[in-house]
Amino acid sequence: MASQLAVLLILLLPLAGASTDDGFIRQVTDGRRSRAGAGALGLLPEAQFAAFVRRHGRRYSGPEEYARRLRVFAANLARAAAHQALDPTARHGVTPFSDLTREEFEARLTGVRAGAGGDVQRLVMSGAPAAPPASQEEVSRLPASFDWRDKGAVTGVKMQGACGSCWAFSTTGAVEGANFLATGKLLELSEQQLVDCDHTCSAVAQNECNNGCAGGLMTNAYAYLMKSGGLMEQRAYPYTGAPGPCRFDPAKAAVRVANFTAVPAGDEAQIRAALVRRGPLAVGLNAAFMQTYVGGVSCPLLCPRAWVNHGVLLVGYGARGFAALRLGYRPYWIIKNSWGERWGEQGYYRLCRGSNVCGVDSMVSAVAVAPVP
Repeated sequence: MASQLAVLLILLLPLAGASTDDGFIRQVTDGRRSRAGAGALGLLPEAQFAAFVRRHGRRYSGPEEYARRLRVFAANLARAAAHQALDPTARHGVTPFSDLTREEFEARLTGVRAGAGGDVQRLVMSGAPAAPPASQEEVSRLPASFDWRDKGAVTGVKMQGACGSCWAFSTTGAVEGANFLATGKLLELSEQQLVDCDHTCSAVAQNECNNGCAGGLMTNAYAYLMKSGGLMEQRAYPYTGAPGPCRFDPAKAAVRVANFTAVPAGDEAQIRAALVRRGPLAVGLNAAFMQTYVGGVSCPLLCPRAWVNHGVLLVGYGARGFAALRLGYRPYWIIKNSWGERWGEQGYYRLCRGSNVCGVDSMVSAVAVAPVP
């Protein structure tokens, strides 16, 4: 078995390209896909690292720092190879964070500090009313595949930069979709308003508060928007990727939030129904395999579902994504990320659905908007 796995790994490694990353939820910076293709991965680590440094404009303090980062990079090549072996239906490779140690990456780029286990579900499900369930008849009539991008309900992929604001991007994506369903207009809404102005704490854990680039929760953000008077457009309150003084003007609110609901965990049929019925959904998941993800349908053989550390937007689902080690073709979720178009599949992530892979059904919420006076 070990020899077969080694052969499989050798065959799949050339498929890995370049990509990247994230995370009370938190961060990520730009991912740039390798243009060197499969051949680059046949180079020695020194040559790959030199290409990485040029591609991402790295500047180190001197030869010692360069050598240390080279050692880290080589160790991360092995980590990407391990991800490829554990997730062979996707493609994994070098990312803009390949010169960071795991500890550095986790400290800078992850962080639902609510912790593991049922804490995240308790925060979300106790802080929001449950969505009304879909009937069996409604579930049976759901389309085999569905994509809100095809309906015009999804804005372009955005870039959160070096700021742990994925929660804000997940929130605005859900509100943008809900506003489109209500008005027929697709507006780009302001993440920076949430970063600067939203310090809402969870109704069930007063120490779990939205904190700009240090992380947050989407349900906290909905509660803030209901109290504050709404959300401004991106062009009126542009994104800077760093916290600043609150400049929200209620008179310039473009969208107002009426209510929000949590989709009960553990029932992906109900999540599909809520997605079709309510528009794009804010979700949290474990981003462990996203750090090295380049493309394909990700079906990790081992991805702890209890540790949710990244906020994204669920925009659709598909019926047939190839997964060799998961009995052929498997259904998948279509997920919009906030790491720019050069990460993943033009900024999107496809993740197996049907068994709560990476905890994707543990933190799901929908929002509804109200007319702006």
